[in-house]
Amino acid sequence: MTCKKRINVAVVAGGNSTEYEVSLRSAENIMNHINRSLFNPFLVLMKGDEWCCVVDGVKMSVDKGRFSLFLEDEKIMFDVVFNMIHGTPGEDGMLQGYFDLLEIPVTSCGRLTSALTFNKYFCNRFVAATQSVNLTDLVVIRKGSQIHQDDILSVTGLPCFVKPNQGGSSLGISKVKSANELQPALDLAFEQDDTVLAEAFIDGLEVTCGVFLSKGEVVVLPLTEIVPKTEYFDYAAKYLGKSDEITPARIDIETENEIKRVSVYLFKLLECKGFVRFDYIINPKGLYFLEVNTVPGMSKESIVPQMLQHHGMSMGDFITAIIEEVL
Repeated sequence: MTCKKRINVAVVAGGNSTEYEVSLRSAENIMNHINRSLFNPFLVLMKGDEWCCVVDGVKMSVDKGRFSLFLEDEKIMFDVVFNMIHGTPGEDGMLQGYFDLLEIPVTSCGRLTSALTFNKYFCNRFVAATQSVNLTDLVVIRKGSQIHQDDILSVTGLPCFVKPNQGGSSLGISKVKSANELQPALDLAFEQDDTVLAEAFIDGLEVTCGVFLSKGEVVVLPLTEIVPKTEYFDYAAKYLGKSDEITPARIDIETENEIKRVSVYLFKLLECKGFVRFDYIINPKGLYFLEVNTVPGMSKESIVPQMLQHHGMSMGDFITAIIEEVL
């Protein structure tokens, strides 16, 4: 197979959020494992108005009008985008709309699904309407509005979690144990987003479920049990080794099947594409849905690669399956 017959893949990374560095690590892992006999991968970094392609360590400007670049006087057009931008603009639907206009397929969810799921409050309300799974009690607080602590705590109780409405990697999240901790937690979350959520704390076992689409079939990966060594599954737990991530999760078969069933249902309900990760809490009262990650981390430390290993699927084969599905 000649070089020109290979599929040009833009692995996009970076973005405009505090998850920039996490995105770079995810993209690096994709670049290291992609099958180069089938694909020509190009690392495209995006931050604000600066879009560039890194070739042999050299940055080259990307033409935003057609999403292309010139390489040794040859115009490179991309056949597909492998989206590894966590946060805006890759996880909130903005890039998906841009690539829809250019008719370039993207490995992640479409613009409507991405916009809905990136907004944790809207996603919570949408899933709640289906009555398919338990959800936590929450309060939405917008920057500039009057904050009545008693009203918030009357819904969430203590302890509770305060977090940005839009964002990931557990940045800006606080576990509030007393009333005097609420305002500092809100201030921290408002540094990440103009809308903040206060959620009731659900004591239980945290489990996450990876799901992807291959050859038109929904594939469910082995479940992962998360045991943070910190207060909760925060940034340090996710990326600095401060948690035990146990795959497969140590749960009974009935609970495992229920989580997988709900995940497939939500995957189809939300019209997801590519690969996503659903997070849950298992509690004596039942299964609680936390959120869905439509561009989950793919670094060496991330959970999905661990799931793939126990599924018996290599990273290279997984990347190929994801690209072939959107093509």
